[in-house]
Amino acid sequence: MVDVDRQGGFAGWLAAAGILWLVLSLPAEPGALTGAAVAGIPLELPLLLLGLAACPQRLARVARVAVTLVLTASVVLKLADLGTGIAFRRLFNPVLDGPLLVAAWRLAEGALGVVPALAAGLAIVAALVLVAGLCWWATGRLVDRVPVGRRLAAGLLAAVCLGLVALDMSGAAGLPGGAKTSRWAVEHVSAALDARAELAAFRTEAARDPWAGATPGALLPGLAGIDVLVVFVESYGRSAIEAPLYAPTVMAALDDIGAALARQGLAARSGFLASPIVGGQSWLAHATLLSGLTIDSEGKYRALLGSPRRTLLHLGHKAGWRTAAVMPAITLAWPESDWFGYDRVLAARDLGYRGEPFGWVTMPDEYTLAVLERDLLSPPDRPPVMAAVALISSHAPWTPLPPLLPWEAIGDGRVYTMALRAGEPPEVVWRNEDRVRDQYRLALDYSLRSVGALATRPVARPRLLVVLGDHQPAAFVSGDVGGRDVPVHVIGPPDLLARLDGWGWTEGMAPARDAPVWPMDAFRDRFLAAFSKLGASG
Repeated sequence: MVDVDRQGGFAGWLAAAGILWLVLSLPAEPGALTGAAVAGIPLELPLLLLGLAACPQRLARVARVAVTLVLTASVVLKLADLGTGIAFRRLFNPVLDGPLLVAAWRLAEGALGVVPALAAGLAIVAALVLVAGLCWWATGRLVDRVPVGRRLAAGLLAAVCLGLVALDMSGAAGLPGGAKTSRWAVEHVSAALDARAELAAFRTEAARDPWAGATPGALLPGLAGIDVLVVFVESYGRSAIEAPLYAPTVMAALDDIGAALARQGLAARSGFLASPIVGGQSWLAHATLLSGLTIDSEGKYRALLGSPRRTLLHLGHKAGWRTAAVMPAITLAWPESDWFGYDRVLAARDLGYRGEPFGWVTMPDEYTLAVLERDLLSPPDRPPVMAAVALISSHAPWTPLPPLLPWEAIGDGRVYTMALRAGEPPEVVWRNEDRVRDQYRLALDYSLRSVGALATRPVARPRLLVVLGDHQPAAFVSGDVGGRDVPVHVIGPPDLLARLDGWGWTEGMAPARDAPVWPMDAFRDRFLAAFSKLGASG
């Protein structure tokens, strides 16, 4: 169909076709990153080749611009899919996931430093510019001076190819190569439309709250005078207690914490919650647990912030608790904190840390918990405290790691500087996936033992701790063990935990494999019902 001699020879035409082949064959799923991805000929390839060959000269430039833009955009979106697939095990949704780009930059900047992160970002931009340039060149080779007679024949064959693409997309035929890119594009459009409809339904659900009308006296009388701490342990998933690589270390930590609790006359109950996310976006899990609604996207999160829904902290404040957030990862303005119902926010700059940051991790968990106890729980003659705490030492990149210290030695955090400088940087550890997994194991052990130290400190006022993971780590770390489940532990005086007898949870710090798995959004209402007079848990 193409006069290859007049276009510079068959080699040039073949190179142009090869570029389009590679762009169309780029997979959008991490598991498809193999040589088999380019083994078949995409049905869209002959459609593009013939369609460009059939294009009249007066429309050639418009056609080339359109094809180049579409193909480059597909590469951008497929790379985004690969990123979210590796991190979160799902496709990228342009309607909901725009803020992830900012979060990814902050993580890279904190873990690698500004210059390496900027260099990586510029390299990605340069690669995309190269893709666009190659697509522009390739389309030029395919539309250049094709004889009119052959153009008409190419158009007819292009129409046949278009029919084959439509047939393959309908599922009526499993043709070799298939129209994978077209099916993928339709899937994204469908997901975007579904997201809009789902957001509308979510706003209706968020406008209703069975606890909003409860009187202060009906809210949590079973916890009157008790400090309540909800502690999120970053990337603490079910894989940590079931995957062979992590289970011995993590179970030993849980056993040690359980024994220390028993010596203090305390008890624990443990189970599992199904997180709405995996691999990242911890704030969505926090919002899910505290609001009692499933928040699995940034769109729902923003809709939640515009709703009248009441969080556990709102209701605690209404019942007489002084509410607080302890958020060492918050380094910028956090205006949405007002919506959550916090009387006080201790962000990174408010925690008084004078040591050096551990890369993205602004300060060690043990330091964060020591400040929590000193600033919020130690002052005399205060109302009970209800706080949400987000620990971050077990956040990627999991290196370098701080040592566990006696709390009296922590001070303002400068004591950690030597450990920071002795640890290996992420760019060294992340060259080997086995070393990354081992660092995750060590980081989780550190975070859990830090929480155990807080739970077993002598106290003048009783405390109830809800300790849970926010989400599973990325799939290459979890090994796909445990799905989206995260462990949850409730720690406190035995008489308080007796109110949870109907939950079916395991006594102690180690949840049984057959322990109930609740959706994370179910926890708020069941917790309120266990300690309140209003049985509105549903």
